[in-house]
Amino acid sequence: MTVSSIMQLLNIQNITMNKPRLAWAITGSGHYLQECLDFLLTLDAVDIYISQAGEEVVQMYGVSLATLRARFSVYRDKTASAPPVGLFYKGYYHTLVMAPTTSNTVAKCVLGIADTLVTNLYSQAGKCKVPSIVYPCDIAPEMETTAPGGKVMVYPRPIDLASTASLRQFEYTHVVDSIDELIKTVQQRLATLS
Repeated sequence: MTVSSIMQLLNIQNITMNKPRLAWAITGSGHYLQECLDFLLTLDAVDIYISQAGEEVVQMYGVSLATLRARFSVYRDKTASAPPVGLFYKGYYHTLVMAPTTSNTVAKCVLGIADTLVTNLYSQAGKCKVPSIVYPCDIAPEMETTAPGGKVMVYPRPIDLASTASLRQFEYTHVVDSIDELIKTVQQRLATLS
């Protein structure tokens, strides 16, 4: 962890917790990534958590980390213990959004594996009874998705669909199936908090 990231974390911890924020996690999925980012940019009081694969994919889709940092606090997956997840215990976040979410991340969440920044966020949110809204990349046996060159058809494996189905059963977790449902669900959550 760099000195500047430690200072950033300390500054956040000193902010009063009168108005909890939204934590938004980005993984290595390109599934409607641009649409997720377009919606994200309309929101306030959000911190971004981005996996190593998420950093690579965001750049592949033409978005720089600097663009996101100009608007939001951005936490990167650079430490083994992921210290920023402790903010859930301080009531700093009211909701975790994971969008878009890779099949790898979904599978790890289902198995209780918390070995990355994003899977650790999901684990800690659940332990703190903070609701999570998850937009998986694998939601149907045949579906259209986005690739850096445009739209493509994909055929998720049964195991990936089973993981998504399992995640739907988790407490404090709402799995959405489309970008429209993601937007609607996040907006409804924010409306209930205001």
